[in-house]
Amino acid sequence: MSHPDSPFLVRPGTRAVLADFDPHGKYGLKKKEGKAEVKELNKELNKLQELLYATRKYSLLVVLQGMDTSGKDGVIKHVVEAFNPQGVCVTGFKVPTEEELDHDFLWRVHKATPRKGIVGVFNRSHYEDVLVVRVANLAPEAVWRRRYEAINAFERTLAESGTVVLKFYLHISKERQRERLQDRLDDPTEHWKFKVGDLDARAQWDAYTAAYEDALSFCSTPYAPWYIIPADRKWVRNLFISRILQDTLSSLDMAWPPLEEEAHGIETIP
Repeated sequence: MSHPDSPFLVRPGTRAVLADFDPHGKYGLKKKEGKAEVKELNKELNKLQELLYATRKYSLLVVLQGMDTSGKDGVIKHVVEAFNPQGVCVTGFKVPTEEELDHDFLWRVHKATPRKGIVGVFNRSHYEDVLVVRVANLAPEAVWRRRYEAINAFERTLAESGTVVLKFYLHISKERQRERLQDRLDDPTEHWKFKVGDLDARAQWDAYTAAYEDALSFCSTPYAPWYIIPADRKWVRNLFISRILQDTLSSLDMAWPPLEEEAHGIETIP
């Protein structure tokens, strides 16, 4: 379910060029007003999540991808803060286990998708199999290139089963990534976040950019759209994601379930 008026939407059938999107822009917003709007949106999102849970007609899957330090963990914290944690399931996808490698690449992902009434958040996702697998040459091109079609079919199945799929690419600039990595290196309380492997990925920035542009271009569909979210400024990132979540949930055909039949006629509680 896409929002065609969003300036961050990768319109299906078009080519995504990351250089066309400003990761550092304020987009006419002011920080104080933007953060205040996020608080108001969080209140609305909390109500909409409760309605989602009560009706159990839909589920919501939020997919987060982006370069290292782009803010995936920050968005998860923001989303969970807006929603009741009991109705949110967060799944992080790391290097596949031996068992997972013995199945098709979507096996571990499909079983983590949210059931009706639940918000699922993926920290990285099935897209790793056309990103790191491609850049690190973990599989031949003939293998990973076929996966775009498999991903689209998988996401169509989810959508047809009542799962609303929203995918956010957190678009960070190379300079802001450098600053955040340096902060992790300099701050003892951030040392646990610093991984030498992040520097290896940073050295392949152009290769990852090309891989992301292909994934965004080939796999943004009306039923599972990609949005390129500016991520240099955390408050801007959170605001635009909150807006899209609110727009999406409020557009769903949901109504509060009526009083159960057995309760009709009860007027006061003894």
